Amino acid sequence: MNRNVLLFAFVALLFLGTGFVQSWNVALTILNMAMVSAIMALGVNMQWGYAGLFNVGVMGFVALGGLGAVLVGMPPVNEAWAAGGLRVVGGLLIGAATIAAAVMAWDRMRRFRGLAVAALLLIGFFAFRAVFDGGVQMVEAVNPASTGYLGGLGLPIIIGWPVGGLLAAGAAWFIGKTALGLRSDYLAIATLGIAEIVIAVLKNEDWLARGVKNVIGLPRPVPYEVDLQNSAGFREFAAELGTDPVTASTIAVKLAYLGLFGVVLGLLLWLAQAALASPWGRMMRAIRDNEVAAEAMGKDVTARHLQIFILGSAVCGLAGAMMTTLDGQLTPGTYQPLRYTFLIWVMVIVGGSGNNWGAVLGGFLIWWLWVQVEPLGALLMDTITAGMADGTWLKGHLQDAAAHMRLLTMGLVLLLVLRFSPRGLIPEK
Repeated sequence: MNRNVLLFAFVALLFLGTGFVQSWNVALTILNMAMVSAIMALGVNMQWGYAGLFNVGVMGFVALGGLGAVLVGMPPVNEAWAAGGLRVVGGLLIGAATIAAAVMAWDRMRRFRGLAVAALLLIGFFAFRAVFDGGVQMVEAVNPASTGYLGGLGLPIIIGWPVGGLLAAGAAWFIGKTALGLRSDYLAIATLGIAEIVIAVLKNEDWLARGVKNVIGLPRPVPYEVDLQNSAGFREFAAELGTDPVTASTIAVKLAYLGLFGVVLGLLLWLAQAALASPWGRMMRAIRDNEVAAEAMGKDVTARHLQIFILGSAVCGLAGAMMTTLDGQLTPGTYQPLRYTFLIWVMVIVGGSGNNWGAVLGGFLIWWLWVQVEPLGALLMDTITAGMADGTWLKGHLQDAAAHMRLLTMGLVLLLVLRFSPRGLIPEK
């Protein structure tokens, strides 16, 4: 049997075993987030596996995707718009006009353009702050305990998924235009720094997404458990299955999410495979392997790098919007660039850089390990220390160490894969 099929079968057995040993609710919860993780890994694989671009600002694009879901799915806060919404919008327009005027002045003027640009930026900055700051104060003063922000458009939350991808793509265009000419290590520093800036803005600009107060109660694209439980037909269906309506409703909702996520992952995987097998995909790999030779053959290396950087970031933004929808809330304080970017990179490296199927496999496997290693580590330590007397320093130390099993396991898995399968579990052909 094909080795790749066996690897996917092994991962499937891990999730089935979780369902039988723990519960199907736990297994489906892990599986849904594994789907989102696989999409993130697919986006990073496009950037690194196709073009060799080292992006360590993944969480910034994921956060922008979550913001897109909020801006589309949440209802508008009419009181906030009436209090200062127009001032906030006006301030943003003044800021955008100032930047556009400065760029035009720099392009068109030859003499004294430095002074002209500095004057435009200075005047525009004070005008922007005069209008924007007052509007923000008015908006954030409107019922700050529950709102204190402008809200969204009140549209179906699924529309927020592609919007989140577009927000991430816009940020990637801006980053790419300024940083893609840098060496790979400098590009990594630039993407990490900009990701930190994005998350800092989300944490501090309450008018936009409530900052660290979090946006909760996002609408769902699937039914609510309580609505299913109140349905007579669903209660009869649960009785026929021999389970209670509460358990059946939670499983049904998770299965609905699984179906949506499966469609998105399947479509992205199909498109990514078709692109990789096309002349465009062969060109991208040629650029990755030898930029000088590709440029000598007439390929615009910088433009292609920008293109794939935008595409991969858009996929990460889409995954971020899906994750926020699944959680039902946007919590900017939980976006930790180094920690979760590291996890996504482990998925790509372990699965197989340059291979879309490998990225998906790594997403499923690493997320399952990330969630399950800590309880399994606690069980292992309890078994090891079962014969030790209570209160001994060694028993206490080993039991406390179980909480740190996640990072140890990720490092160990990464080392084993790099030692015995350096190109990943499913290498690029």
